[in-house]
Amino acid sequence: MQIRENKEGALREEKPFASGMNFYKLFWVFFLGCIAGVIVETLWCLFREHMIENRSGVIYGPFNPVYGFGALIMTVCLHKLSKKRDIWIFFGSMVLGGAFEYVCSLFQEIVMGTISWDYSGMALEFGGRTSLLYSFFWGILGLFWIKDLYPRLSRLIEKIPNKVGKPLTWVLCVFMIFNMAISSLAVMRQTERHEGVPAEDPVREFLDRHYTDEFLAKIYPNMIFVEKESK
Repeated sequence: MQIRENKEGALREEKPFASGMNFYKLFWVFFLGCIAGVIVETLWCLFREHMIENRSGVIYGPFNPVYGFGALIMTVCLHKLSKKRDIWIFFGSMVLGGAFEYVCSLFQEIVMGTISWDYSGMALEFGGRTSLLYSFFWGILGLFWIKDLYPRLSRLIEKIPNKVGKPLTWVLCVFMIFNMAISSLAVMRQTERHEGVPAEDPVREFLDRHYTDEFLAKIYPNMIFVEKESK
């Protein structure tokens, strides 16, 4: 708890700005989860492919919102299980993580016409969007998150001073909303270019000028277009 002196000179305790499971706490879980996701993906790529490759999910900064929202969902849905047996937390994380990965892949394909991962050919995969192996990884990650990482992270977030934490949260919130929005628009416009749709308005012209295919290929090296079936 932070300490502040009142008008009478007595010391009183001030409630942390991110106390409990409020908006500020959840935003920082999301924000830091975005950064942790890039680190995890980069190390995994280095381990498997022996190379460093950009694993960000947005154009500006080392952020992967898939992991950010994953951390957010794990925290909200599983925090009540933190006192339960590890096996229940593991299976809950496994199902939740696998379902989340599937939905994210489906959403990206429907809305943006692209996919960033494809598990087709793997044993026990589900539509190429997730697999039993990666669901298993989600289970381990969720268990480690709920039992160890989140409690530590929660205490660390609550140490941020009120006068810094609240305004910084809103600045970062606006930035991340803009970042995800412009990244989504740029990818959707790239899909349109791939399909031969011309730039017929100022927004499309802006996106074509500033977010070219060459530029986006560096941001999303593993993203592929989903070809539409001809009628």
